[in-house]
Amino acid sequence: MALEVALLATFVVCWLLALLAFLLGMPLAGWLDLGLYQLYGLAAFLGWLAGNVYVHRTRGLPRPVRRLVLLVYLFGPQALLYLLRGLAPLAAQRAVPLAAVYASAVFTILFLVPVTLRRSARPLGR
Repeated sequence: MALEVALLATFVVCWLLALLAFLLGMPLAGWLDLGLYQLYGLAAFLGWLAGNVYVHRTRGLPRPVRRLVLLVYLFGPQALLYLLRGLAPLAAQRAVPLAAVYASAVFTILFLVPVTLRRSARPLGR
């Protein structure tokens, strides 16, 4: 559970930075020239990775603990996507204002693939 605590702290900081940039207008734009394909590729990679790590780390845990860990792995990495999109140039952000929401949808879909297939991945012969 130490990994989840460290990840939670990192993701909370990312969410705070993204929210401060959005609400207070902090000048984060222009620090990183990240295109849409790279953002969606990163969202797909993070979703698949987070889903598989969640399935592996929650094997054998009781259901209430699994639900808490699910919140960390489902909503935590999405903070990175919103933060990275906030670091994109302002013109790119204005051209596609919902890119972070679409990246979040890509992340969620690819996160749910290993989570929903966990039950069908039982060892043969049982």
